[in-house]
Amino acid sequence: MTKVEKVLLLLKNMVYESTSPQETLKFAKYYRSKGLDVLVILWGPMGVLLGKKDKTRGSPKYDMAVQECIDMGVEFRCCQLASDMIGLKKEELIPGIEFICSKEVAELFQKYTEEHQLIINF
Repeated sequence: MTKVEKVLLLLKNMVYESTSPQETLKFAKYYRSKGLDVLVILWGPMGVLLGKKDKTRGSPKYDMAVQECIDMGVEFRCCQLASDMIGLKKEELIPGIEFICSKEVAELFQKYTEEHQLIINF
């Protein structure tokens, strides 16, 4: 059996009343603490909201948790298309989060599948 070395976490639903954002961040911390490379993709108009700094709702909790993940070495990418749809600019992102285009996300799906790595969608 192939050993998992990398994890791709996808967050599409940044709904404050759901557990998806919390689960994504907890999984990211857990897998990173196990020494795995972790990449979180924030996508869809709702998912990219997790990357927005200084959120007015749930802000201290989520912004700090994202920063903790970044400090641990978790990488975050924010979907450019979804960000453009809602008018989210690069300077509004939590420092350390970079944009990614849809084509690159599609390539990541293929790469992670070919390498038998873990992909989890929230």
